[in-house]
Amino acid sequence: MATYIILANFTDQGIRNVKDTVKRSEAFKEMAGKKDVKVRDLFWTLGAHDVVCIADAPNDEAITAMGLMLGTQGNVRTQTLRAYNASEIGKILGKMA
Repeated sequence: MATYIILANFTDQGIRNVKDTVKRSEAFKEMAGKKDVKVRDLFWTLGAHDVVCIADAPNDEAITAMGLMLGTQGNVRTQTLRAYNASEIGKILGKMA
């Protein structure tokens, strides 16, 4: 499984209904699971992003499908980052010639 970091910001709709954000997060986790994406952690944050999610997915296609489904709900806009742990980046660096 690959690790992804999802940075999210509330849309106008999302902030108007911010009191439902915890309930929406549970629905998000359930929806992600149906796309073979495991939400490891979800944090509401201060600063440039309103929510940060750490998730594992079998491939880019699965995380992309999940992100697009989330986007259609209209509450957040996301940016998804592929994350590599030390072992993974070590293998990549080993391919440098």
